[in-house]
Amino acid sequence: MVSAVLVDHPGGPEALRVGERPVRDPGPGEVRVRVSAATVNPADIAVRTLGPGFGLPGQASPPWTPGMEAAGVVESAGDGVALTPGTRVAFVVGPDRPDGGAQAELVIVPAASAAPVPARLSDAEAATVPMNGLTARLALDRLGLRPGQLLGVTGGAGAVGGYVLQLARLAGLRTIADAAPQDRDLVAGLGAGTVVPRGADVAAAFRAEAPEGVDGLVDAAVLDGAVLAAIRDAGALVTLRRWTGPSPAERGIRVEPVFVLSYAHETTLIAQLLELAAEGKLAPRVARELPVAQVADAHRALAAGGVRGRLVLRF
Repeated sequence: MVSAVLVDHPGGPEALRVGERPVRDPGPGEVRVRVSAATVNPADIAVRTLGPGFGLPGQASPPWTPGMEAAGVVESAGDGVALTPGTRVAFVVGPDRPDGGAQAELVIVPAASAAPVPARLSDAEAATVPMNGLTARLALDRLGLRPGQLLGVTGGAGAVGGYVLQLARLAGLRTIADAAPQDRDLVAGLGAGTVVPRGADVAAAFRAEAPEGVDGLVDAAVLDGAVLAAIRDAGALVTLRRWTGPSPAERGIRVEPVFVLSYAHETTLIAQLLELAAEGKLAPRVARELPVAQVADAHRALAAGGVRGRLVLRF
């Protein structure tokens, strides 16, 4: 039995507790990681309120363990695994597995979902990279923009939006992003070539700076239909959730919903993102570190808004 964050039933932050859950030995192609740092993401709030299947059939049985990314040390490895015990790794996993999510003292992880952590990164820093970094990488891959094209980003001050801006800069894209007044310098520092005011008229603000519209847009703020007017005809939009806006077909706009777990076994990409972070080209953003016993406080802080970066639980 190992210590883990547990959710016995859907509810508010009070539904979270730290208790014990069983952990098995790693099978072929798996590692067992002793976690030292695990992030708290919006997906964890969905697990807490809806269950790990987000209210869909087939979810794992309670108690559920949230968490989609973490860092720690390989404690043991199954057959066919190159990672050896003692290797520091960061990883991404889904919380709807029978083994649960990442917020546990020991976690079974597919070796393909983990990558070594460069010595220059702390475990807390490394833990913030896999989920949001892979989401940003997937978003840009789905858009398929060429160097010099114009990318719009909503929610540029957030974890995903910030990674999108930094990766876009490395890819040679021009960028425009929205920000609240207090976040303008942050968003510009993350790579936004132009920063416009955040608000209900964000599409108009984008068009004021880019009259022909952006070539592609990553809607990290999940504004859905409110951002369509910012995109040129035959452009593309990435949404981080299922699309709920109006059909953009009449303007030829392609909508790409992205789900990070489709990249969960992309070991090489995880390793590349961690190396970029170690080189200072991708900024890991640790908002605050808390002991795992304060997981309910972390959920309250995240739900209240204004968190810049990721809250990290320490085991």
